[in-house]
Amino acid sequence: MSEPTPTVAARATGVSKVYGSGDSATTALDAIDLEIAAGSLTAIMGPSGSGKSTLMHVFAGLDSATRGRVTIGETDITHLDDTALTLLRRRSLGFVFQAFNLVPTLSVLGNVTLPFELDGRRPDAAELAWIRELLGRLGIGMLETRRPHELSGGQQQRVAIARAIAMRPQLVFADEPTGNLDSRSSREVLGLLRDLTREYRQTVVLVTHDPVAASHADRVVFIADGRVARDVGASSPKELSDIILSLEVAA
Repeated sequence: MSEPTPTVAARATGVSKVYGSGDSATTALDAIDLEIAAGSLTAIMGPSGSGKSTLMHVFAGLDSATRGRVTIGETDITHLDDTALTLLRRRSLGFVFQAFNLVPTLSVLGNVTLPFELDGRRPDAAELAWIRELLGRLGIGMLETRRPHELSGGQQQRVAIARAIAMRPQLVFADEPTGNLDSRSSREVLGLLRDLTREYRQTVVLVTHDPVAASHADRVVFIADGRVARDVGASSPKELSDIILSLEVAA
């Protein structure tokens, strides 16, 4: 019996992104076809300027494709207007960045529930229970009344992760989320992102230049010159470094 086809959390079909026009036109993405399986941790890697961040921005509706089609779940976001895109990002997408972007005047719990406030409501009892379960799972349950300045960098990034998935979005984008962390905190945060996909079936796309970070992923997609250059399963940091080196040599 064949394995069931995994549910697709996001799909890019023939996606190109061109900046400028005429002789000054620059192609950042060139006819990319890519599916992100639901419940997976997928890393996107590539040399500097390869298009990996542009791909994340197009997937997240932060930038529009010049050509092609992007879907999040069953929703085609390619031609959504700004209002519809804002609602989609607020309710269906989560973001974790290198900068923690926490509100300094809010407590840990206040920062995590902020997406609900921005959506014009407060979390109900079941949602609060889920948030507290999540904070406990992230090891910061006892810190919910503290302000960001009272936390370590690793703790602040855990708050940012909790905020990103508090509303149970379809997809979470993590853009260099360990860039401001020490090696121990980086390992812990990456392990948590991996475990969250397995325990809560959360879908995470990790954009990184770091082979150690990417080695936590179930799948690593390499972008070079705006195209998918390699697509591999879980790999060691050494294997990923070798692929990056080969792409840089070929460039």
